[in-house]
Amino acid sequence: MRVLVVEDDPPLAEAVCRRLREEGLAVDWAADGDEANTMVELTRYDLIILDWLLPGRDGVTLLRQWRQHRVFTPVLILTARDQVDNRVEGLDAGADDYLVKPFAFPELLARVRALLRREAAYQRDPVLRVGNLELDTVHRVVKRAGNTIELTNKEYAILEYLMRHPGQVLTRTQIAEHVWDYDFTGSSNVVDVYIYNLRRKIGDEGEPRVIRTIRGAGYQLRGSSSAGDDGAAQAAPPENAPDTRGVQP
Repeated sequence: MRVLVVEDDPPLAEAVCRRLREEGLAVDWAADGDEANTMVELTRYDLIILDWLLPGRDGVTLLRQWRQHRVFTPVLILTARDQVDNRVEGLDAGADDYLVKPFAFPELLARVRALLRREAAYQRDPVLRVGNLELDTVHRVVKRAGNTIELTNKEYAILEYLMRHPGQVLTRTQIAEHVWDYDFTGSSNVVDVYIYNLRRKIGDEGEPRVIRTIRGAGYQLRGSSSAGDDGAAQAAPPENAPDTRGVQP
């Protein structure tokens, strides 16, 4: 899941981004309305946390513009304005939730989780299934053939992204941009390392694989184990373990 934080107070923005990343989310930060608008045009976010008072275009004006342009990403407004009329204005502009500053981080995180669950339930079954692999997006539990699998936050995020796009070939860049944020500066093979570890944990090291390497393209999650159903895509031969030096779990 990828979240955009729009906040012009750097210390607060840094604290919010850090806590969200600890929850296993990929987080981007915009310091003003213009930057936020550009990022929303270029990237699909699962949630936007939007400060009301911003340099240039304020948050509510920006939100109205997004809704007029059919950007329906869930939005949580953060603001020091605590009057009922202010809350009504924010919600009427298209906000999905409203949190008054100063706030407690546990409440912010609970509201974020609630909005992400609501969006997942609205769009799709919260339990993703591909073959005998299951991922419960509400409880963050992964099972294969009924056996629970323990994953790190990044491994879980990669698997969820693959399972939301079964059969689709996802490039390493697409995976990195979805799971990490714009400031990510990891090694060039970091996605390969995580895929290798993920395969090992879900018991996907033999052939045919559920997570398949598509030569020259990226990775593809397949629910079928039958041979010859790949169309034009060709799976690469079994890979050796990638160099994991310098890659953090």
